[in-house]
Amino acid sequence: MRPVAGPLRQLPASPGRRGEIVVRRWRREDGQALNQAVIGSREHLRPWMPWAHEDPPTLAARRKLFAEWERDWRAGGDAFYGIFVAGAVAGGCGLHRRLGPEALEIGYWLAADFTGRGVMTAAGELLTDAAFSVPGIQFVEIHHDRANERSGGVPRRLGYTLVGEVAREPQAPAEIGVECRWRMTRQQWLARGSA
Repeated sequence: MRPVAGPLRQLPASPGRRGEIVVRRWRREDGQALNQAVIGSREHLRPWMPWAHEDPPTLAARRKLFAEWERDWRAGGDAFYGIFVAGAVAGGCGLHRRLGPEALEIGYWLAADFTGRGVMTAAGELLTDAAFSVPGIQFVEIHHDRANERSGGVPRRLGYTLVGEVAREPQAPAEIGVECRWRMTRQQWLARGSA
């Protein structure tokens, strides 16, 4: 990832907390719990996450990956976060600089035991708040395959607008190759808070 100059130097270290839901950067000591969450949710994740078909990395490799993510974040790159509920790993998410200097994309996954409980909606709200805390960010997007209806529920509940559908090569077995793109502008998000 090419470092970003100027005021977009670093994304937030910790998007924060909503009740018992915490979103923060991964730490070295989270490796084992993350691997256990992925292993326990493998069947749930495989239809949508290409990496769920692989064995989780060893603990040493996981910690090396965390260190790479930390270096990338410090250089102004993407931010990778864990989602925790009452201290347990509930999933992972991130703010990604794939859309240019004025935008961020939110990505996410949840462990099977934490779906249907509003966890990702709360985490999505924290991530959107964090994204717009960065000077210069004008919009945030969430992308998902059209077949992944549960994933599409998150931006819908948060008030994002579906701005288009784009054909793309399926990345995972259940995908149909139509990417839904949802967008929230800074102005819309700030107006939401004052309504």
